[in-house]
Amino acid sequence: MTDEIAIIPGDGIGREVVPAAVRVLEATEPSFAFTEAEAGDAVAEREGTPLPDSTVETVEAADATLFGAAGETAADVILPLREAVGSFANVRPARAYPGVDALRPETDLVFVRENTEGVYSGIESDLGEGVTTLTRVVTESASRRIAEFGFAYADEHDADVTVTHKANVMRTTDGRFLDAVDAVAAERGADYDTELMDALATKLLLDPTQYDVVLCPNLAGDVLSDLAAGLVGGLGLLPSANVGADNALFEPVHGTAPDIAGEGVANPAAAILSAAMLLTHLGYEDEGARVRSAVERTLEEGPRTPDLGGTATTDEVAAAVVSRL
Repeated sequence: MTDEIAIIPGDGIGREVVPAAVRVLEATEPSFAFTEAEAGDAVAEREGTPLPDSTVETVEAADATLFGAAGETAADVILPLREAVGSFANVRPARAYPGVDALRPETDLVFVRENTEGVYSGIESDLGEGVTTLTRVVTESASRRIAEFGFAYADEHDADVTVTHKANVMRTTDGRFLDAVDAVAAERGADYDTELMDALATKLLLDPTQYDVVLCPNLAGDVLSDLAAGLVGGLGLLPSANVGADNALFEPVHGTAPDIAGEGVANPAAAILSAAMLLTHLGYEDEGARVRSAVERTLEEGPRTPDLGGTATTDEVAAAVVSRL
């Protein structure tokens, strides 16, 4: 049966790196049916909404989605898209690759981030002149679900788990998160370490080899994974997966990069690595590994885009990956 893949380039360099990733997917053995849909600033200007109902319907009907980036409307696009695929886990690998000038070339870890609540629940209030509030939501059910996913992921990859939190200050909310994680670990007979998120930020810079799988609440996962990007050579190298029970959305961690959008020199590595995660998610483990290997060889041997010190275009890098496949 042919897998249905929704393609949403979005804004900025998303319109360059997503086609590059699709080109790589088309060069693999599985046969896919691609359906392109729109989201982001451009469609908002034209239609009055950054995320048309037709796009949501396309994503819900697909087996998986590959998304690029959105600009000013990002929060109005990616959060509903994650909801459309029922995503509760955001998986963000951060790895340094040979040939890339990385601050910490020994970095190789994965952030497993709760994807539905925390301060991203969208509950903000204006209480009066000069006073605003943000409500942080942490539930036992969501905390257990991400813990079960994180420990299963670590088992599958023979990795150690570090749970990061700020329960010394946010005693009730992160306390509930930690209680749920501890209960799941006890049920599974799993070991894990804990680390305050600010301490982890420092230790990550000093020695990233201390960590394999970092299980974290929503905001912590967002911030700490971007910090890790700085260790490996930039956001242009970080893919991600938004995983639900029956569907998933894959996207590079980077944004629209308006300073280089339209110039054809955006680094497509993160988008292509996101496509590799898509392949693995759909059960094509060997094909996913082949794509990752082709990207690694291209990063090591070239050609490379200007952000990595090269002169190649987005299309030239994609062609090199396809050639190595």
